[in-house]
Amino acid sequence: MTSPFEDLVRQLDGEADASYDARAELIWVGSEAITAIIDGLPSLGGFGQLTAIEVFEEVADPRCGPALIGLLDSENSTVREWAATALANLEIDGAVEPLRRVYRSCLERATPPDWSEPVGIRWALTKLGARTPVVPPLTARLRAMTDADSAGWPSAHFEEIIKDLADHDQVILYSQFWRVEGDRTYGISGTSLDWQLDWTAPWQDLVEEASAWSLLEATEAPAGENIFVAITWIDRTDLHP
Repeated sequence: MTSPFEDLVRQLDGEADASYDARAELIWVGSEAITAIIDGLPSLGGFGQLTAIEVFEEVADPRCGPALIGLLDSENSTVREWAATALANLEIDGAVEPLRRVYRSCLERATPPDWSEPVGIRWALTKLGARTPVVPPLTARLRAMTDADSAGWPSAHFEEIIKDLADHDQVILYSQFWRVEGDRTYGISGTSLDWQLDWTAPWQDLVEEASAWSLLEATEAPAGENIFVAITWIDRTDLHP
């Protein structure tokens, strides 16, 4: 029997306006449309699959779990990344091992650890309790000084955190800055520095180089009582899971 939602699923791959409208309607329909979306996934291109993932997250029907796990094998790195984060957000049973597998594939392809896909997969594993980031005591204490849902650490402590992470053998990947005004958070420009690490270098060299660049970044970083910095870093074990 033909599903009444098949045409909407096909439109997910269409022009932006048509895709957005189809997405909104499928979300409004909810769980009743999930089977049609799952069945239509193989015929969608990357854009359509990304939009389908958005629908899955909004509807939050666990039946989409196997389809999301299947998308981890996509040739499109963004589809793999979005599928990984959706699996974590929806807390899909059985997602951990497939996520570990796709993360190992990233390492085997020598995908830089600061690229979007491995960052997203590590976040997903962390959210599912399968990865425990190393958070040094001072860094943890400074974070505890702010609201648990804040955008990061107070920018005034940026330099302290950089040194604390380096002292505990952590490699900083990048930092983002946020302005908090009341209950709203805005991303703001950081520094003009554009640095990249040589991931073939020994771990200790990576720690020191990332720390040096970050300390230089701290001298140019925006400051203020309502400015926060969100820092992303990895441990040595993240390169050898």
